[in-house]
Amino acid sequence: MANYVTLTSDKKKGTAYLLCLFGGFLGLHYFYVGKTFTGIFYACTLGCCLKAYWWDLRKIRKGRFQDNVGQYLRA
Repeated sequence: MANYVTLTSDKKKGTAYLLCLFGGFLGLHYFYVGKTFTGIFYACTLGCCLKAYWWDLRKIRKGRFQDNVGQYLRA
């Protein structure tokens, strides 16, 4: 009998997506997943002039966004 372990974050993908959608230019989704420095950077640059903000929306939607320890977000 095999045991399977998945490495997923305790943070939810849907919550991160909504935070990114409505406050991504302020870095709210990065604060949510524990990446404080990146969140501050996004807040100061308005999501790198909104380009990185759109890229993050795409990454979250496709399931490629990671939390501060490198685990993918839970569905």
